[in-house]
Amino acid sequence: MNWKNLLKPITYPMYFHTATERLSRLSGDAKVSYSQTGEDLIVHSVLRHLAIERPTYLDIGANDPVFLSNTYRLYRQGFRGVCVEPNPKLASVFKRKRPRDEMLEVAVGSTAGTAVLHVVSDPLLSTISLPQAEVFATTSKHHITQEVEVPVVPFMDLVRDHFDAAPDLVSLDTEGTDLEILESIDFTRCRPLIFCVETLSYDEHGHSHKIAEIGEHMEANGYFVFGDTYLNTIFVDRTVWQERMKARFEKSE
Repeated sequence: MNWKNLLKPITYPMYFHTATERLSRLSGDAKVSYSQTGEDLIVHSVLRHLAIERPTYLDIGANDPVFLSNTYRLYRQGFRGVCVEPNPKLASVFKRKRPRDEMLEVAVGSTAGTAVLHVVSDPLLSTISLPQAEVFATTSKHHITQEVEVPVVPFMDLVRDHFDAAPDLVSLDTEGTDLEILESIDFTRCRPLIFCVETLSYDEHGHSHKIAEIGEHMEANGYFVFGDTYLNTIFVDRTVWQERMKARFEKSE
């Protein structure tokens, strides 16, 4: 698959428009989205098609418990999951507003240890990525306000210690380390059904681009693009999707 062609901005509005239009016919609050550009509505559609009645989620880089959250809609529906946010101030707010969720004040990386969290004036942009932090320290309108040493937990350890099985949804937005985290996953042992991943690079000067390596890595590990909002891409386990759709069609015959 040619990711450079697939991930052109012109292809994205149709995904969000189609998801919103279809979901608006399903329930009274189908149009209510808390994500940045409707990602939670697309996830809702996938869960419905896969007949996942009680979804679990892992939200890495959770940031705010409500604003631009890919998992708050699920929380409002009565579900619970594990949310990861290394910024102590944001984690404290998260615990207060979403008490059913388990909040982990750690960063996620490829190996266990510690890292420096560069807290940015816009908290949405805080990162443990040194190259990303250097942008905020040099050419950005934003600036680093604080540096905090935080523990780093590998993805596989996190799932092992906090889930009985792989979560149904992984939301991933870590401002520069998303690909590293994805590459650390052993997909032979852990296969979440859905990934919602930020796949657009951050740039304040009009040079943002889709991170093709993320799509290529997910495709190589058996996931396909269910939807894309230009900022984020929703990947679904291809084998599970095909099996569930086949079962549905056979049942309807």
